[in-house]
This record gives sequence, structure tokens and C-alpha cells, in this order.
Amino acid sequence: MKQAIIDIGSNSMRLTLYEVNGAKFKIFFKEKIMAGLAGYIENGVLSAEGIECAYTGLLDFREMLETLGIERVAIFATASLRNIKNTQEAVTAIKVATGYTVEVIGGEEEASFGYLGAMLEINLPDGVFVDIGGASTEIVPFENGQMLAAASFEVGSLSLYRECVKNILPGGGSLKRIRKTIAEKIDQKSFFPFAKQSPLVCVGGTARAALKLARKLYDLPIGCHSVSREQLESLCALLYRGDRTATELVLKLVPDRIHTLIPGMMILQHICALFQADEVIVSKYGVREGYLCRKIIQLEQNITPTPKTEN
Repeated sequence: MKQAIIDIGSNSMRLTLYEVNGAKFKIFFKEKIMAGLAGYIENGVLSAEGIECAYTGLLDFREMLETLGIERVAIFATASLRNIKNTQEAVTAIKVATGYTVEVIGGEEEASFGYLGAMLEINLPDGVFVDIGGASTEIVPFENGQMLAAASFEVGSLSLYRECVKNILPGGGSLKRIRKTIAEKIDQKSFFPFAKQSPLVCVGGTARAALKLARKLYDLPIGCHSVSREQLESLCALLYRGDRTATELVLKLVPDRIHTLIPGMMILQHICALFQADEVIVSKYGVREGYLCRKIIQLEQNITPTPKTEN
């Protein structure tokens, strides 16, 4: 069967179509819309324009799915609709405009889905799962294949940009404000009283962009999906300078991340330091695959899903 999953995030809305066969799945195709919903939030309220942006994106996806004859569609929202005061208003408006019911998942649930999805590809016994989104960051330290904790923090690449950066790229003052905000929002002592945990297993646009930049900068092979701590630190130092070399590199490789990349990289660098991680591994699977497995395949078929290797 073909199953569509739509993830309404704070920075992007993503549609993934899966071919599901018993306990196995493979990705049929992906599509995304850079909606930037976090940019429509004022005083904790998603504006009418922001709600319209969300359901307009869903209407675009619906037209695509109807053309393909796809009837099985599941939609969930993360911090985009979770961390606002008018969640029910937004969900209701989306239902009226599109006919779609949106499930708003909790922060810890998002973290556990993300961890489950990432481990389908990267089956490591120990480490820290990290998902840096537009308005939230999920962290799951794990040992012996078991989650030690799961938490979501209300800090993301797009929300940091809106709160701390005055221009397109952050200057010295903006960098200080970003660091201060991250340190206040992500408190390891309160949530993760663990010793060194390595590697970081990362998903999300920031992690994918960091890997893409590192491949270019350090001439890494195309099949490489990891970055060393030293390479990450060097990449961050280059980006934080904000000179022409850094700007041209970002515009050439990840232009849609020009304003959110540095805030996201600062979150990644902060978490890497907290857990003294030696390596960052980027997984192609994440919260959507975890949601597919836990909320659809496992519940409907009572089986444990496994991914099928993509060609």
C-alpha cells in the first residue's frame, strides 16, 4: 500500500510518500514547502495569515496526492502548532479549509518518534539523538539501545533567528544573544544528568545542511554521513565570521538556510559540547518514519516495521 505522511513543522512542511509492504517500507518520493510558520507567531499566537499559509500548503499537497490517487494520508504537527496559544483554532481552520485532521504531537512524543525513525537506519547502541527544528529541539540520550530520557526544548533555528538576529546574517551582538538563549533553554543539568555520550545522531534541516557544507569544505566522499567534532568546530568558526567566503558557500549549497543555518549550527555545537560528543552522524530517517512505524504500521498490522533499502 502507499501511505502519505505530512509533517507540519515550524520552518518547513514536508510530504513523504511511502510504499509499505507488510513490515517493510521504502520512500516513494518527497516534497517540501518552506512555509516558515514560526515567522507568523506574535505573542504566542499564530496569525490568520500563518494559518492560511499552513492550509494553503496542505491544499497544494492534497492536489498532488489526488493526482496520484493516494487516499491514505496522515498529518501531524510539531512545535509549529504545539507551542502556540491558539492551537485548536488553527487545527479547526485547517480542517474546514482542507478536510484534513491534523494530530498535534507532544514534545516527548516527537523526540521518541524521531529516535525510533533514526535507529531504523543507524542502529547504534549508545549515543544521543538530536532533532533541531525551526522552533524546537528534541534530545534523546540512549544506552544499550534504550532511551535514557526524551525531552523537547522550545528553541529552534527559525525562532532563534526571529528573536536574536536583526539582519540576514548574525553579527557579534546577535551571536552573543543566540548563545545566551540556547544556554537558558537547553539545560543539561535539569534534564540529562549523564556523562559523555557519543556520537550525536542528528536529523533535520540544520544537520543535513551541515553535512552538505562539510562534504564540500573537507572534500568528504558523497557517501559520508558523518562529521567529526573538529570538522564541526572548524565549519562553525568559518560560518560565524560571516565574511564573503562563508556567505558564498551557504548561498551555493544551502541557499534556503541562509538565515537559519547559523542559529541551528549554534544549537548543534552547544549540544555537542554538552555531551562531549566526538562525532555527528546524520540520518535520512527521523520523526516521519518513526510516526509511520509507531502510529500506522505497528498499530494497524501489529508488526514491527523495518525499512527497505532504497535504490
